[in-house]
Amino acid sequence: MQKTFLLVSAMLIGYATQAQTVKDLWDKTKEDVKKEVTDQINTAKDQVLNGTSTTKPTLSNEDIIKGLREALSVGTNNSASSASKADGYLKNTRLFIPFPPEALEMKNKLVKIGMGKKVNDFETSLNRAAEEAAKSAAPVFLEAIKNMTISDGLAILNGADTAATKYLKDNTSSELTNKFTPIVKNAISKVKVTSYWNPLVTAYNKIPGVKKQNPNLEAYVTQRAIAGLFLLVADEEIKIRKDPMARVSDILKKVFGFKDTPK
Repeated sequence: MQKTFLLVSAMLIGYATQAQTVKDLWDKTKEDVKKEVTDQINTAKDQVLNGTSTTKPTLSNEDIIKGLREALSVGTNNSASSASKADGYLKNTRLFIPFPPEALEMKNKLVKIGMGKKVNDFETSLNRAAEEAAKSAAPVFLEAIKNMTISDGLAILNGADTAATKYLKDNTSSELTNKFTPIVKNAISKVKVTSYWNPLVTAYNKIPGVKKQNPNLEAYVTQRAIAGLFLLVADEEIKIRKDPMARVSDILKKVFGFKDTPK
């Protein structure tokens, strides 16, 4: 009887130990699965946030328009801010506004007769006028951005690296020129461009045999100031398209991250 009791006891202990082992294995498996799922979720979140997700997201027409409008808003605001700061044109070799090309002969003759400093002062004033005008540039772009259609958005999203800039240029250049001209006129007055120009043209026109010069400085500065702004807008667009870190909002990450993902 005692042997039987001991045998049964041993069997029960064995079963209990085995059951505990199975439970431990089950608990461990559950924890492993839970951890793996959590890691996958976190990885997916990081990929979406960084615009590197390999899972093709869905993108509505509303997303496209919203994202492209924001991209253009970011680009134009950054460009206007960069151009309008001190030396935004003057010290940027890509934006610098030189002596009017049609008056280049005038510049060379003036430098030869010792008026180089006054020539430099005049060129500085041209660039200061453009910097002053650029302070009012950003709001001018807003109407064209707001009027973007679905077909515009699709063409831009699937277009070249500067497709959005081209859209903006096509739809704003004429109006931008009209609105910029009085701004430039005021800027020219504010930074006293003509006070630098008038002595130069007066001295030049006194040189025997030269062709009299009097270029339209307002039109010249306006055209060069606008061209410089579009150059910066193009830089901003390329940055947003190419660099995930430049996508400063969720909608930019979504729209341009979508463009990055494999088809």
